[in-house]
Amino acid sequence: MKSLSILSLIFFCFVSNSDADQFVLFDKVFTFEAEDAVPTKSHLFVKGDELGEGTPQDWTAPVDYRNGTVHVRIEVMEKPEGDAPTVWSLCYIPNKGQKNNYGCTNTPTYTKEGVYEKDVKMTEFWENDSIIWTEGIKHMSLVIKNSTKGGKGHAHLEEDLSMYFPTKIRVTMVQVSKGATYDASLVPGLEEK
Repeated sequence: MKSLSILSLIFFCFVSNSDADQFVLFDKVFTFEAEDAVPTKSHLFVKGDELGEGTPQDWTAPVDYRNGTVHVRIEVMEKPEGDAPTVWSLCYIPNKGQKNNYGCTNTPTYTKEGVYEKDVKMTEFWENDSIIWTEGIKHMSLVIKNSTKGGKGHAHLEEDLSMYFPTKIRVTMVQVSKGATYDASLVPGLEEK
């Protein structure tokens, strides 16, 4: 009987940990117009109350998301004609930071409508160590850019805003714990929006 209880406990722990291998940080559709780009300096925001239910306060324990990966998926639903090379910086704004107080990964560069995806190690994106991961994330900032100009390529600074606006995108960020693999089938409604 004792061995059955131990097996039940092991099974429960395994099931609990497997459920925690990934969570949706956010999954949101945005429409961005040229008249909104200049006042926001090319930024869109995902507020704290819009982050996924599974977003932990501490990203290091009991599940280690800080040393895992983020699966970035962008669906470009509408964009202006032309092939302007476009990328979005996806910036984590922490509750508590250091150095420059935020860090950013990015979407793949795109020139056409469609779905673009990539996995990024959480320890390898720009200024990832400026975030104190044990304190959690306050919100996310998304910045549309000309991908040929690096960090300085904010779209609102371009001479012709019609190359980038209006645009409609769906961005999904899925945090995957250390040692786990992204599983699209676990993302609710991925094909519905």
